Amino acid sequence: MKSFRLLPALLALLRFATGYGLASRAYELHRDEYLYLDYGRHLAWGYLEVPPLTALQSWLTLALGGNWFWVKFWPLLWGSLTIYLVGRAVQRLGGGPWAVALAGLSYLLGAYARLNFLFQPNSFEVLAFTAVGYWLICYVQQPAPRWLYAIGAMLGLALLNKYSALFYIAALVAALLLTPLRRVLATRPFWLAVGLALLLWLPNLAWQIGHGLPVRHHMALLRESQLVHVSVAGFWQSQAIMNVLSLWVWVPGLLALLLSWRLQPYRALGLVYVAGLLLLTLLHGKDYYALGYYPLLLAAGAAWWQQWLSSRPRLGQVLRPALLGLPLALSLRILPLLFTTEPPAGMLALGARYQKLGVLRWEDGRDHPLPQDFADMLGWRELAAKTHAAYAALPAAAQGHTFILTDNYGQAGAINYYNRRHDLPPANSFNGSYLFWQPPTPPGGWQYILLVEEEPTPGLEKHFQTLQTVGEVRNPYARERGTRIRLGFQPDTAILAYTARRHRRELAAWGQF
Repeated sequence: MKSFRLLPALLALLRFATGYGLASRAYELHRDEYLYLDYGRHLAWGYLEVPPLTALQSWLTLALGGNWFWVKFWPLLWGSLTIYLVGRAVQRLGGGPWAVALAGLSYLLGAYARLNFLFQPNSFEVLAFTAVGYWLICYVQQPAPRWLYAIGAMLGLALLNKYSALFYIAALVAALLLTPLRRVLATRPFWLAVGLALLLWLPNLAWQIGHGLPVRHHMALLRESQLVHVSVAGFWQSQAIMNVLSLWVWVPGLLALLLSWRLQPYRALGLVYVAGLLLLTLLHGKDYYALGYYPLLLAAGAAWWQQWLSSRPRLGQVLRPALLGLPLALSLRILPLLFTTEPPAGMLALGARYQKLGVLRWEDGRDHPLPQDFADMLGWRELAAKTHAAYAALPAAAQGHTFILTDNYGQAGAINYYNRRHDLPPANSFNGSYLFWQPPTPPGGWQYILLVEEEPTPGLEKHFQTLQTVGEVRNPYARERGTRIRLGFQPDTAILAYTARRHRRELAAWGQF
């Protein structure tokens, strides 16, 4: 019995260990991770991309040295806690050790393997949605106010993590209204929980209002550049692909929550999925926005399978090992996608195998040789090293009068991360939150500008005494391949005035005046 209680914890340890043990070190950090790490240097109650919870993790990561282990520690921690709650949910729904193993295996071999490897807000969001559902199960079984307060606190943290938590909250309220749990909305503990969630979110909400609600511009940029490529068919195809190795677990789990008399008290969990996925479909949300809605379906599905097979012992002798063994066998074919076990050359050779699955399709809606996440984890160290080499070659007197300007946040963040122990001024960009972090012009102005450009801007030569290419990203697998580093000496007043105007224009677009 004791080992049964420990099984969810053992699954959590397995999730943590596989995250480190099955990762190829041929890959660097992801483009987004560099941006989020720079948040830790500029703590605030809000950022142009996401709320501030990630920044706190970044600050702690940098305080601990900022190495690869600590960067990956946070998503793996959130993933480990998620799988622990999935196991506990199975137990609360009446499942035994086999059902806990089935749900845990389904989580380990799903899209969460890669999600829990990237230092992004997504892993905590999945944990938050899973925890809310788990505590809802606890409340149904034991209607104590503490479960509602826990839900309120977690939803407050979820809002400090990603604004997409608002969609989950809308789906949760709709689900409660459609079930007998609607009576909880009339209780004092429920509204205290609502107040707790709002209190936690209040500093970021005040930051948003005080900065002109930049979230609106962020959503507009997403719609124009990324969400426009998301079709209804593509969104639902991705749902099946991301969870294909657990299809026979989460689908029965959803149906059982919606239709089974035994799980009727927990029907709100199934309705949360229906309402949440409907919202994401209508709003053309990215496919991975939905991943937080699946873990409790895995728990319900595993518990349903155990209950169904318990009355069919002879069939259970066949299906129990098959349901555990089949996903393991099938996962061998897609293991490099789940755990980044293959270096870039190996992934390139396997590309044709995965093309039909849609995993080679990038945000631009086109297929590429590597999955986008993989290409986004290459070339950064090379870029940072070549930028530092160009800066180190400058005269000592000029180094304090050098401005590093990049095209995007990934470039700026990578240069800052890999040179965090070097005497290098922070790299800057007109992209996202870097607009807040521009340094003041030093006395005497800028003597040199180091330009990091995906495509060199034509005609800049006439604005410098000299402008020369001093480096280029040559990693053949990197999304940043071809990015050039150009060094400009003695920029004229026209280019400096243009730079200042562009900075003001970009800030104005975000509602910053």
